[in-house]
Amino acid sequence: MNAPENENDPRHLKLLEAILFASAEPLSERALSHRLPEGVNLEALLGELQGIYADRGVNLVRGGGSWAFRTAPDLAQQLNMEIDVPRKLSRAAVETLAIIAYHQPVTRAEVEEIRGVSLSRGTLDVLLEAGWIRPKGRRRTPGRPTTWGTTDGFLDHFGIEDIHDLPGMDELKAAGLLDSGPAISIYQSRDSNRNGGDGDEGSEGGGAQLELIESPEDDGREPAERLNSPSTSLDDPEPLDSDGGEEERA
Repeated sequence: MNAPENENDPRHLKLLEAILFASAEPLSERALSHRLPEGVNLEALLGELQGIYADRGVNLVRGGGSWAFRTAPDLAQQLNMEIDVPRKLSRAAVETLAIIAYHQPVTRAEVEEIRGVSLSRGTLDVLLEAGWIRPKGRRRTPGRPTTWGTTDGFLDHFGIEDIHDLPGMDELKAAGLLDSGPAISIYQSRDSNRNGGDGDEGSEGGGAQLELIESPEDDGREPAERLNSPSTSLDDPEPLDSDGGEEERA
């Protein structure tokens, strides 16, 4: 297939090289012929160009009747790279992370109660894989559900020195992150001693315990009245039925 070098016009060889280099896909010989001057010996040009690149990091190769530049096969091992592809958190994961951050230690059932929807099995797994949450202990209630809290990795990623530095309601409103809609509209500090010392087994003290209250419907009461409503308090979550609801796992 190789032809003597003096039979090929260097300008044609240069043009062929540029056409192949600029193409994102392999080009057939028919496509190459249409882009080169009439009467050009395409087979000879391809053979010469293939010989020029034979010992380089990039080779001219033919596959399935089409031609393309490809990296040399002997460099495959050195060219292998591991690239971290960032994944965007789903809305459910973001909401769950926020609830855990402000409520910790909090159980899965309590997260579901606040969000008003069931928590998919993969949501906590994503946050665990990211290193932003971890088990904090077990609630001393029937079923002994696992409680969750944030990690130092969470603080580092979001640039927070201490969990107590999480923004308050006024700060979130000033930043335009809270509105008067039926979302999580109220939260307040919860005294860490409010439940005494027998609330959780193995949970660590010292973390911020901020309570979020969800008001999906406006019942006409003032925020302070809704805050004290027994239906919205999460201090003493109802035990999970042994035959109802999803079983908590560690």
